Amino acid sequence: MTTNAPALALTIAGSEATGGAGAQADLKTFQELGVFGIVNLTCIVSFDPKDNWNHRFVPVDQQVIADQLEATTAAYGKNSGAPTTLDTVKIGMMGSPATINTVETALQAAAFKNVVLDPVLICKGQEPGHALDTDQALKAQLLPLATFVTPNHFEAESLSGMTINNVEDLKAAARKIHEISGAAVLAKGGVRLIGADAVDVFFDGVTLEVLSAPKVGEVAVSGAGCSLAAAVTAELAKGATPLEAARTAKAFVTAGIKNRVASGAPFTALWQGGARA
Repeated sequence: MTTNAPALALTIAGSEATGGAGAQADLKTFQELGVFGIVNLTCIVSFDPKDNWNHRFVPVDQQVIADQLEATTAAYGKNSGAPTTLDTVKIGMMGSPATINTVETALQAAAFKNVVLDPVLICKGQEPGHALDTDQALKAQLLPLATFVTPNHFEAESLSGMTINNVEDLKAAARKIHEISGAAVLAKGGVRLIGADAVDVFFDGVTLEVLSAPKVGEVAVSGAGCSLAAAVTAELAKGATPLEAARTAKAFVTAGIKNRVASGAPFTALWQGGARA
């Protein structure tokens, strides 16, 4: 038995075949930040180079998702008897209302202290009606369980019902999302807002802080959103406050974007080892 056991963090998310995003990005982020990472897969996504790199989306069977969650909580959950308890989870791509139902049931039973929701509201290539049903289920069933939510520009507009054109709009949207959910919010402007800096806004009902760093290019980088939420998750698992977690996550992702990885695909991927580089 080690006397210096790491904190534990679970990601419930999809696999992304090129390794830049999804569960792969989450696990690499957990490892870099000194947290023992666990993954329960909800779906398998592989970009299709023959169709403009749209998603090919395959859901994991609901019983298989439930089995993964059962095994994880039995091994590390509040009633497991484990010396270090798993109390922190990140929610990534769900992909279907059925998966959201399965995950909601598990979250209710596990009673995690920290639930970080990366509200993936769009899956390029999904049938529009199915995608809308998934979005509505996520807002109704998972958003109320979140203690921390990390929407990107599009997701912040969707969750808040606001149009976001500038930092003041982003602040207002962060306040609105907190009002709706009760969660701490890190609303990401990123490269979407005009200006020299990539700006995100943190709000937890008391403290509002603008997190800013010089933009690295003008194009979004694959895995940035996943890694930001995963970094928040890792820091919360280690005992950081939500604001401390947001600040660390912002710095972590900025370093990863600076050291991004190129490929034959028409996008680059954040490297979670960027801070070490």
